[in-house]
Amino acid sequence: FLETAAYFCMKPKMGEKEVSPHSFFSIWHEFSSDFKDFWKKENKLILQERVKEAEEVCRQKKGKSLYNIKPKHDSGIVSKNL
Repeated sequence: FLETAAYFCMKPKMGEKEVSPHSFFSIWHEFSSDFKDFWKKENKLILQERVKEAEEVCRQKKGKSLYNIKPKHDSGIVSKNL
């Protein structure tokens, strides 16, 4: 634990000889909860952008028809009798 605290340059509070786990993890808890909140917001924004892009692609594909409709030619029995 002390090596980890030293790696993150944690210094003991006034009146303490060493960094206590409580002080280290209280700071770490604040950092991780903030990071989690930002992560959720960022993922939500990315998801919204992807949904918009997918909707746009869908609109573009609907605009282009994949098949052509040809007019019907009168070649049946009814057209021959008229």
